[in-house]
Amino acid sequence: MEAFSSARVLLVHDWLTGMRGGEKCLDVLCRFWPDAPLYTLLHKPGSVAPSIENRPLHPSVLNRLPRVSRYYRYTLPLMPFAAGWKLPACDLVVSMSHAVAKSAQPPEGVPHVCYCFTPMRYAWHMRESYFRSGLKAWAIDKLLAAIRRWDKRTADRVTHYVAISRTIQQRIADCYGRDSTVIYPPVDTDFYTPTNEPRQDYYLVVSAFAPYKRIDLAIEACAKLKRKLVIIGTGQDTARLKALAGPDVQFLGWQSDTAIRDHLRQCRALLFPGEEDFGIVPVEANACGTPVIALARGGATETIVPRGRAQGPTGVWFDEQNAESLIGAMEEFEANRDEFQPGTIRRQALRFNKGRFERELIGYLESVVRPTEVKRVAA
Repeated sequence: MEAFSSARVLLVHDWLTGMRGGEKCLDVLCRFWPDAPLYTLLHKPGSVAPSIENRPLHPSVLNRLPRVSRYYRYTLPLMPFAAGWKLPACDLVVSMSHAVAKSAQPPEGVPHVCYCFTPMRYAWHMRESYFRSGLKAWAIDKLLAAIRRWDKRTADRVTHYVAISRTIQQRIADCYGRDSTVIYPPVDTDFYTPTNEPRQDYYLVVSAFAPYKRIDLAIEACAKLKRKLVIIGTGQDTARLKALAGPDVQFLGWQSDTAIRDHLRQCRALLFPGEEDFGIVPVEANACGTPVIALARGGATETIVPRGRAQGPTGVWFDEQNAESLIGAMEEFEANRDEFQPGTIRRQALRFNKGRFERELIGYLESVVRPTEVKRVAA
């Protein structure tokens, strides 16, 4: 693997505006290839880790728009035109994509591996969560239909797909008609650890404020049960969520990783009412020994262990995406709190640790570039 670190690798990422789950995955590759050029739609200086920033960066023409990091989501119609990178000579292209990065064009004969967070969700699966209905709905539908055609057409620029979960593996098959390998994202289980401090009497949400995250369900459920709720995050849905909240809801805005860890260690449980492609925050909570109450869809069904399993539970699932179903899961958790043991919960999270991710992904990439040599070493 050390010899592979000298391979000529080009990295592609949708945009660099903050250190979220996708950027934590990118960080692992940037540390392994510290000099690899990185192509992206746009870059907000200082928004990502030094390992990502300190390399040759090649932002697209969108980056020339004034203060584009404040409104880049509204440039969606322009993204396919800005993302058609024709890449120079190299041994391997690795794109990390949930939007347009996978459309990068490798040199002829060069493998292009896409680590796919999801096919573009607002075009394929979650249109109603991103775009309101109304008089302009017909125009939005036409735009999204065009983007879907472009997205499917450019899917063939990828030679190998890697999915972040079985949920995304199925979406890749549905949208692109392609097979993929599942490699789960990394969780920093060395940073997110339990503490012996006593728990406090509140539930926690840690999330961006996007409509599909369904934070409103957590607010409604806690209001009906008269439970305290602490919410960490910011985003486009801030005003609506604050209007829904009562006196028992505390908004902390966005917080440092250390502050998030402190709250994960202290809360009763993490509430996770949205459907996610994988969901790193629930695993970070489990790494702190904290139970998770999650919607029984998407990545949470692959990371959270419900009651009734031999290994012991790490959380509770709720079946329907509504407040009543969430309330039922919270009541089930509260009635059976003794079953949730921090040591058992943390052991499940360790399955997703950072070292495992690096070994699996780098090993997979090496097998793509040098299959004969890797097979010989393995033998």
